Amino acid sequence: MNIQLRFFASVREKLGMAEQKVSLPEGINTVGEVRAWLVERGDIWAEVLTPGRALRMAYNQQMCEADTHISEGAEVAFFPPVTGG
Repeated sequence: MNIQLRFFASVREKLGMAEQKVSLPEGINTVGEVRAWLVERGDIWAEVLTPGRALRMAYNQQMCEADTHISEGAEVAFFPPVTGG
């Protein structure tokens, strides 16, 4: 399955990229599994996307949870929580 990854704010800065097209291996079907797969890349990926780090996720530009199912051509985005006043 091919998807588009997007990274925002400090996640983008730490990874050094705003987006990336990827072909997922078999068995990755949810946003959380995408995150875990990226963490397995190690190095900066593991540091930025580790499960203990507070991150927001979006699927096709809608906020989502880790158990959200994905489909071919989807967009999955990661970004830090935002506060405002």
